[in-house]
Amino acid sequence: MPEGAMKTWLESSHFSGGNTAYIEELYESYLDNAHSVSDEWREIFQQLPKVEGSELEYRHSEIRDEFRQLAKQPAKTVVISGGGDAKQVKVLQLINAFRFRGHQNANLDPLGIWQRDKVRDLQLAHHDLSENDFDKEYNVGSFAIGQESMKLGDLYKALRKTYCSSIGAEYMHITDTDEKRWLQNRLESVQSKADFSVSEKEEILKGLIAADGLERYLGAKFPGAKRFSLEGGDALVPMLKELITRAGTNGAKEVVIGMAHRGRLNVLVNVMGKNPSKLFDEFGGKHDEIKSSGDVKYHQGYSSDFVTPGGNVHLALAFNPSHLEIVNPVVIGSVRARLDRRNCKQGDLVLPITIHGDSAIAGQGVVQETFNMSQANAFKVGGTIRIVVNNQVGFTTSKQEDTRSGEYCTDIAKMVQAPILHVNGDDPEAVILATQIAIDYRNEFKRDVVIDLVCYRRHGHNEADEPSATQPLMYKKVRKHPTPRQIYADQLANEGSVTAVKAEELTNYYRKLLDEGQCTVEQWRPMTAHSVDWTPYLGHEWNDDYDKEISVAKLKELADKIVTIPEDHKVHSRVNKIYDDRKKMASGEKLLDWGMAENLAYASIVDSGERVRITGQDSGRGTFFHRHAVLHNQNDGSKYLPLQNIREGQGPFDVHDSVLSEVSVLAFEYGYTTAEPAGLTIWEAQFGDFANCAQVVFDQFISSGEQKWGRLCGLTMLLPHGYEGQGPEHSSARLERFLQLCADHNMQVCVPSTPAQVFNMLRRQVVRPMRRPLVVMSPKSLLRHPLAVSSMEELSTGVFHNVIGEVDDIKPENVERVVFCSGKVYYELLEQRRKDEQTNVAIIRIEQLYPFPEDELKAELEKYPNVQQFVWCQEEPQNQGAWYCSQHHFRAAIPKGTYLTYAGRKPSAAPAVGYMSVHVKEQHALVNDALNVEKD
Repeated sequence: MPEGAMKTWLESSHFSGGNTAYIEELYESYLDNAHSVSDEWREIFQQLPKVEGSELEYRHSEIRDEFRQLAKQPAKTVVISGGGDAKQVKVLQLINAFRFRGHQNANLDPLGIWQRDKVRDLQLAHHDLSENDFDKEYNVGSFAIGQESMKLGDLYKALRKTYCSSIGAEYMHITDTDEKRWLQNRLESVQSKADFSVSEKEEILKGLIAADGLERYLGAKFPGAKRFSLEGGDALVPMLKELITRAGTNGAKEVVIGMAHRGRLNVLVNVMGKNPSKLFDEFGGKHDEIKSSGDVKYHQGYSSDFVTPGGNVHLALAFNPSHLEIVNPVVIGSVRARLDRRNCKQGDLVLPITIHGDSAIAGQGVVQETFNMSQANAFKVGGTIRIVVNNQVGFTTSKQEDTRSGEYCTDIAKMVQAPILHVNGDDPEAVILATQIAIDYRNEFKRDVVIDLVCYRRHGHNEADEPSATQPLMYKKVRKHPTPRQIYADQLANEGSVTAVKAEELTNYYRKLLDEGQCTVEQWRPMTAHSVDWTPYLGHEWNDDYDKEISVAKLKELADKIVTIPEDHKVHSRVNKIYDDRKKMASGEKLLDWGMAENLAYASIVDSGERVRITGQDSGRGTFFHRHAVLHNQNDGSKYLPLQNIREGQGPFDVHDSVLSEVSVLAFEYGYTTAEPAGLTIWEAQFGDFANCAQVVFDQFISSGEQKWGRLCGLTMLLPHGYEGQGPEHSSARLERFLQLCADHNMQVCVPSTPAQVFNMLRRQVVRPMRRPLVVMSPKSLLRHPLAVSSMEELSTGVFHNVIGEVDDIKPENVERVVFCSGKVYYELLEQRRKDEQTNVAIIRIEQLYPFPEDELKAELEKYPNVQQFVWCQEEPQNQGAWYCSQHHFRAAIPKGTYLTYAGRKPSAAPAVGYMSVHVKEQHALVNDALNVEKD
């Protein structure tokens, strides 16, 4: 085309709709071999965007998508100068560059200390464009501005306003085109600036006044007290209120929030509606008489109702320990329980919100694990709103290269293609717009979304800290920087929306509410009812009686159900053999093994209308090939679950092979059970040793949640445990750690040794109304041990025996030694004693190590009044297992004047040896040591 020639574009160019397929074919040929197309086309294609990190800078797919969008539009005459096709491509590149990288030059930092280099790709010259082209009109492709073409000058201004103002949007990493187009439309249609009414602006101002007012009040009334002030991140308060209001308007009935310390007191008072007078009493050291230990005020949870145009929304702020991010999976688990109770599969009725610190979200691995769970079947909740209160410093560490390896603290969210909206915390209207986009995106696509609230911390890590010692330059700026309330009030006064007098009136009114100790949240309502009634589960003791029996006839009926497989469902030959054996167990031809008894327990629970939920890395099949609750068709891969086919109207049975995580999955299931007391919830470790990775959940939630916060939890944890010579990481569930955590009857620790025991233990966890965690040292080799079998009659009693006495015909008067033990070592002791034909040693199993059954053990020992020698035998090393934590219980149970000795492995730094020959030698020695009666 001659220089300076004029032509109509789109109507006559190669890019018109009828040529789209031809262009794409040419382009693919060019990608394979640049010289396979004409010089003219090669010149055009060479200027297309390139993939970052290679010799190409942008994705070709993005521009190809623009071609498709152009082709769909009706032809329009746009007059441009010669070389227009190439210029048009450059304009599309420019739009694409802002979508990809505009956030890198956005105005995000209120303090202005975050200095960022100019992004070359956002400059006109990089695209061979200049201000000389500003008056020329180009087609804007899919740029959602509401018009098909624009002058370049207007387009460039709109792009900078949309992508480089107070919102920096990262979403081009998303592969789904519909999601990207949706976000582009929401941002570009308003150029990232919302048009709020005066009343809406006043509501935003009220939120900032409340956030600022509470912190100032506490700072004046309790100077130096630790409160983890929200100051600098004040916009969090109007943000949360907008999220709740918009969620409720769209039909949500509950919102569950998880957050660490920063701003928690502010959220409690100004969002949740906690009466400020109660908070002031806590600062003053006053509290109600409590029987528990309690916790510090910035760990406390709260519940209330919040009125919205769509009705009341129940709010729950989760209790949180000092592990900053561990509450995230707890919140998600609580939300899943609430959704399951409401039979809501999409997540519309309950909204999870998690609030993070910038250093914590980048630094703590449970964040990644929780993101990874977000779309997994067992854990999805329809998306979570994740807010980062990004005050650009973690304790005393502020340099990016010290706190993370990526550009943003939110980079981890890209692993699940979550959109990330960075927003300047000093621009509250931009914050609210980002909030509205986030909640609408979550509701539309049922996926996680991140809001990065870029702000600052007005004080140190806590109010007694001196931040200038480590961040001198930052805090010079902070001291001079006006508060978000002041900035926004001045803005509204200047534009004539809210006068300075009115702003002062609102400030004084809020102060009056604090002085009078009145609720500061207009939308607060007293709870009409809890979403679940915990009353039936309160105030129960361990020895309270409960309806536990189940008839043999009912057991046989259930057994027939769980061994029946559809004829056209072909299972694996080994599984078929297991089910053939189970059919014999159901008919009474064989005694029940562990897998059959366990599945019968689940069948009895769902038959009663209660639910069963099991998660673990191999829970459907069972790590040790024993459960097979999920049967896989060998022909087509389809699944059949007998336990979902017990009867019409039965309780739900859900078993999930979980993501490969311990800490996040266990925390999720803890959260689930704190929100749902009914039914049986089980987390199963692949090997009990792997519970190491979830120790924070055991320490800070499961063992102490009731004592600290009054939170009941009926979670059951199956931790395979037993020494079979499999080495240090496949032997020990670290029984000693759980026993060390036991106090105040906070949980149960059981080591069942028969199928009847596991059946009745699991049923007891549901049928008995008391809700306490149950830690089970579950077996491995006992799953198929020929002596570990039970009859239907033993199951039907419904009794879990905390202590099991001697089973052989040993005359009490001949007994000279009594051996106590737990777990699989019992069978080795029994077989060795039978082999040696010993009649002077009795063996007693302690099946529940906590709460310790002292009275039951004493009653069993009364059968042996002449015994002086008592032995505790265990497989674990002496410094592990039950010996150190429980020997005082053993000594209290044996008669006075007798003595207790230990039989087991010597102390060891490792839980087990790695050589089978050494293991066998040690095992043989400890069994013989336990059975060897000492002679005077």
